[in-house]
Amino acid sequence: MRLGVFICHCGSNIAGTVDVAQVAKQAEAYPDVVYSTDTLYACSEPGQEGIVQAIQDYSLDGVVVASCTPRMHEPTFRRAVERAGLNPYKFEMANIREHVSWVSKDKKANTAKAADLVHMAVEKLRQDRPLHPKTFDINKRVMVVGGGVAGIQAALDCAEGGLEVILVEKTTSIGGKMAKLDKTFPTVDCSSCILGPKMVDVSMHPNITLYAYSEVEEVGGYVGNFQVAVRKKATYVDWDKCTGCGLCMEKCPSKKSYDAFNEGIAPTTAINIPFPQAIPKRAAINPDYCRQFTRGKCGVCAKICPTGAINYDMQDEMVTEKVGAIVVATGYDLFDHSKYGEYGGGRYTDVITSMQYERLLNASGPTSGHIARPSDGKEPENVVFIQCVGSRDKSVDRPYCSGFCCMYTAKQTILTKDHLPDSQSYVFYMDIRAPGKQYDEFTRRAMEEYGARYIRGRVAQIYPQGDSLIVRGVDTLMGTQVEVRADLVVLAVGAECAQGAGQLAETLRISYDTYGFYMESHPKLKPVETNTAGIYLAGCCQGPKDIPASVGQGSAAASKILALFSRDQLESDPQVAQVNQGRCVGCGKCISTCPFGAIQEIQDRGGNTKAEVIETICQGCGLCSVTCPQKAIQLEHFTDNQILAEVNALCQPMMEESFE
Repeated sequence: MRLGVFICHCGSNIAGTVDVAQVAKQAEAYPDVVYSTDTLYACSEPGQEGIVQAIQDYSLDGVVVASCTPRMHEPTFRRAVERAGLNPYKFEMANIREHVSWVSKDKKANTAKAADLVHMAVEKLRQDRPLHPKTFDINKRVMVVGGGVAGIQAALDCAEGGLEVILVEKTTSIGGKMAKLDKTFPTVDCSSCILGPKMVDVSMHPNITLYAYSEVEEVGGYVGNFQVAVRKKATYVDWDKCTGCGLCMEKCPSKKSYDAFNEGIAPTTAINIPFPQAIPKRAAINPDYCRQFTRGKCGVCAKICPTGAINYDMQDEMVTEKVGAIVVATGYDLFDHSKYGEYGGGRYTDVITSMQYERLLNASGPTSGHIARPSDGKEPENVVFIQCVGSRDKSVDRPYCSGFCCMYTAKQTILTKDHLPDSQSYVFYMDIRAPGKQYDEFTRRAMEEYGARYIRGRVAQIYPQGDSLIVRGVDTLMGTQVEVRADLVVLAVGAECAQGAGQLAETLRISYDTYGFYMESHPKLKPVETNTAGIYLAGCCQGPKDIPASVGQGSAAASKILALFSRDQLESDPQVAQVNQGRCVGCGKCISTCPFGAIQEIQDRGGNTKAEVIETICQGCGLCSVTCPQKAIQLEHFTDNQILAEVNALCQPMMEESFE
């Protein structure tokens, strides 16, 4: 066996704290190493060509590159050795940047540790064997989970690319949070005027099938061949017959139903179409408030419906769709402001959230766009906006910035002045974060042209006084305490993960962070991909972001899928688990352990129960290998012998040392 070793300087990232020339020199003494050198940037074009040339000049059988993390450039180097005629799995990578140079400044110790890691990689490479991927056919259909602006964009882009799309939305209409907005920043143009045409495009596009008021129940399969079970929840209205005429809403006697679309700022009827531009524009019954369900008698909507669409006996329906890729665009929810007792904890009627205020501003809202205090319907004169409610606050476990709150507060102060010219807006803020195009100019406009008074400081307490509210805080720039008499207080609540995000992540077998937001495969190089092949992210499910960023991610996810489906067959990763049927006793521990459902139970010719790995589903995590009590499962490219070879290389000096 003839091996080559290449030690990367990575500029000064590695060479600044590691003597790379010394590491390369030491590597010459390792078994089967016939060529060892250091290079300035191994991942660059000259660096890769140097590897290819060395393979040809020295007839190398395998290559070790000591540089950065394999997560970043392992595919790059595998393609390089493959161009030179080697099997891509006759390559090993030692991480001497993140594991060595970035964690210590002791050059002598770093050099010794780097040499050890290179030695381990060489010993593993000596145990490696060629692996070959398998090809499989793919189903060129896409499922988009979530019908907000990001999901809509992804669905339309995929459909325009000729793919058949299944769009699943958990509420009765697509549109998401953007459908609730009155205007958008920084252009202050009508939200529904922008979003509405796209919603109509979804309903009219021949390549898009919409499942509204539906949720993903179960996901099986693998990239190119997913089987997704979708629960179509009962609306108690036959949408094939319903025309959206609204007659049922006019006649419904139960008018105290919670209106989720209007954020509970006003009640609605038990049978409801959420807003005039809803897609699909179909009614649905809330059984928690409908008298037919709560009292067993009413039936007014059934009597007056001209098409006979009401069906009180409707049940949930399960449908299974086969798709090749999934886009997750489930959006976000708003922080529960009642956790702030100092702001009234939800007790004060005139302390509302920013989204509730948005519905008051909206012409399709409960007040038809007229700003009125929820308590008495009067126009407010002084409106106080409080920023960072549920953002940048460790006390409520929300240390992150939600990103768009500064901007929508500035927008709402502008709209307040447009609606109520005699009003005065006050904004308590921590910092103004407006990094987008024309964003800072927009916040300056709110202050300078519309007279919004910005006070840098946190609010300590809100309490009622007469028919007003006293907002007590601090102005850190002036170094004084401040009290403002407010007629209406608007809390700029932050974004948090959508309800049920963790459960959906487990169903999809994708990762999520401490706060429930889904994790991308790489924050810079793979921002819309997940660690599960074939599943992509778009919009705020991955983290708080504004509308342009969400739309951009929707298109990015669609472009990834179009690239994926540009081929008729895909290759599976050969780094998967393999079962030694002779040693397997059929205990089933690996089946219950596998997080991807990649192991199934089979019967051998003798009728004995055995385990079998479904290679196209296996993600190579290795849990089954360490779980198997018989050691009947080995993970290709990470077998016990390969790992022990690394351990022996590292521990050899200790093994030879005498403790007598």
